[in-house]
Amino acid sequence: MARSRPATPRPFGMADKVGYMFGDFGNDFTFLLSSSFMLKYYTDIMDISPGLVGTLMMLARFLDAFTDVTMGQIVDRSHPTRNGKFRPWIRRMCGPVAVSSFLIYQSGFAGAPYPFRVFWMFFTYLLWGSFFYTAINIPYGSMASAISPQPRDRADLSTWRTVGSTLAGLVIGVGVPLAAYVTVDGNPVMSGSRMTAIAGVFSVLAVVCHLLCFHLVRERVEVPANREKLDIPKMLRSLATNRALLGIIAAAILLLLAMLSMQGMAGYVFPNFYRSTRAQSVASLTGSLAVLVICAPLATRLAERFGKKELSAVSCLFGALVYLVCLLLRPENAYVYVAFYTLAFVGLGFFNTVIWAMITDVIDDAEVRSGVREDGAIYSVYSFARKLGQGFSSGMVGGLLTVIGYTEATQFDPAVTEGIFRISCIVPIVGLTCVGLVLLFLYPLDRRRVAENAAELAHRREAKN
Repeated sequence: MARSRPATPRPFGMADKVGYMFGDFGNDFTFLLSSSFMLKYYTDIMDISPGLVGTLMMLARFLDAFTDVTMGQIVDRSHPTRNGKFRPWIRRMCGPVAVSSFLIYQSGFAGAPYPFRVFWMFFTYLLWGSFFYTAINIPYGSMASAISPQPRDRADLSTWRTVGSTLAGLVIGVGVPLAAYVTVDGNPVMSGSRMTAIAGVFSVLAVVCHLLCFHLVRERVEVPANREKLDIPKMLRSLATNRALLGIIAAAILLLLAMLSMQGMAGYVFPNFYRSTRAQSVASLTGSLAVLVICAPLATRLAERFGKKELSAVSCLFGALVYLVCLLLRPENAYVYVAFYTLAFVGLGFFNTVIWAMITDVIDDAEVRSGVREDGAIYSVYSFARKLGQGFSSGMVGGLLTVIGYTEATQFDPAVTEGIFRISCIVPIVGLTCVGLVLLFLYPLDRRRVAENAAELAHRREAKN
């Protein structure tokens, strides 16, 4: 029986933007919980050394070299249905990704033998990140180019996606420090049972957000199944010669190193150096509000006027400068550090707001050059790069904490806490500076070239019709 043709979707509008926002809201209920608190949870609750936790998180990301690209190929080769090509995956995988995230934070195993605790951490982290999160995130990210062919609409989707992740960051960053810690001998200490309960609540909320995304978003650009025979050497050569993709990959890895190190180290610099989890919540609140109030409303307009590449490079260099001043001044007051954190978050926030639109620019550029559209393949490679950034960040932070002697017993030692402060500044300085330089000198898709590619693809679609 022939497949029935889907009805003509309504015009692109607010429902798509809000729905796409809920998609990343759902993603980040598990992703940000992992990137911001998993290292702290496994060092303080499960009593595993930070170096080992960081190493395992980093090694897990190399498995994604296979799972991300495999999922990208599965998506590219799948046929559109009446619900579109990408949307069905969101409904299929929202349950498994939520359950696997919850399994990571099972504090009941804190008294289990050490080898089992290490096994449980590695097994559940792989199950969540390398399989189920990949299976929902690759289709979700690839879907943006199918929602609308217009560059401005895609920039709006990128902005609303950032709004979703920022709202998730607001809930997680503000709520978890206030709810997950108890006071022991005058010091804030994470509670394992509270973290388990928090993870359960966030998993339920993730499912709700993903289902809202599925029901609100519509696909308007038909992306046919890729019928070409898979030629891995050819695909790798194509990707290796794609300067735009290489540039955005390098920038994404460095951005994640900077951003996730900021968020991860917040779990140490505030409770250990400043002895204030309340200030940690305030930093998450002000950082998130700054993105919502400053970056989200201005990003699309500034990118349209100056170019996404140009805006992102300048804003990241600004963020590096802010942390350099913070390192030199070494503020004693926790809320002065919060101010620096917030300003730096505005710097990286502009790039983080438009980066998803930049990926669709890369996909368009590849189609102009090769004549083949590979949304899933390109997005999967980019997603793998982001996971490398996540893994490298965890590995680097865990290794640096081990170098300065951080353990459950030494977490409030003055020499250790001083090292925590320095790490919290130096890593973002280096990371954000490198992001700016990569965008300026390696990534080629400036404002003019993006406009030319959009016009060329519009002309080709008109010719087909």
